[in-house]
Amino acid sequence: MSGHSKWHNIQAKKGKADAARGKIFTKLGRELLIAVKEGGADPAGNSKLKGVIAKCKAANMPNDTINNAIKKASTSNENYEEITYEGYGPCGVAVIVEAATDNKNRTAADVRHVFDKAGGNLGTTGCVSYMFNKKGVIVIEKASTSMDEEELMMLALDAGAEDFSTDEEIYEITTDPSDFSTVREKLEESGLEFLEAEVQMVPTTTVALDDAGVEKMERLIERLEELDDVANIYHNWEE
Repeated sequence: MSGHSKWHNIQAKKGKADAARGKIFTKLGRELLIAVKEGGADPAGNSKLKGVIAKCKAANMPNDTINNAIKKASTSNENYEEITYEGYGPCGVAVIVEAATDNKNRTAADVRHVFDKAGGNLGTTGCVSYMFNKKGVIVIEKASTSMDEEELMMLALDAGAEDFSTDEEIYEITTDPSDFSTVREKLEESGLEFLEAEVQMVPTTTVALDDAGVEKMERLIERLEELDDVANIYHNWEE
């Protein structure tokens, strides 16, 4: 899929063995909490929860941990609000940050500080989102499946996928957001495991950076990921 970040794929794989796994699980637990609060604890009747569970599994969160987080969310008094920030990173890279917070002022200040430190600037709602399309994205590591490329491609397209692409290490399947759950479930039924499985903001155009720009952009992403309230980061940097 043109425009989707291969860096993001690499980070997803790296994250599986990362010492920061506990932090990732904490953020995913917050996403589970929000989904349960919005639509109940039964994924059969809560498509948002079903999607977050798929994301948790792609991050190698154990089933017991997922189930315990859902049970806890059912009785929790915690309340988080989902907020999206838009802005420009170094060299004019468009960046979208999705956060879940119980204190909007704190989170806005933290995100703005990271942008400022990286030489970027936080903008207003809509300033960069027009450069992205919302798409379901499923990433499968080639080494994790015995299916060949054509077999997997036909399975994905027959299930309703929009696009199928491949590189040296991964297969990437994209869907319309409304078809994402159906496609993901069909692939799961075939025993496939995912590196990523979620609805994302995919850029329609990309920006190439020189070495100095790459270093600044990597620093921006790393510092944003360190913020507890930040759930997802999307950008149009072309590696």
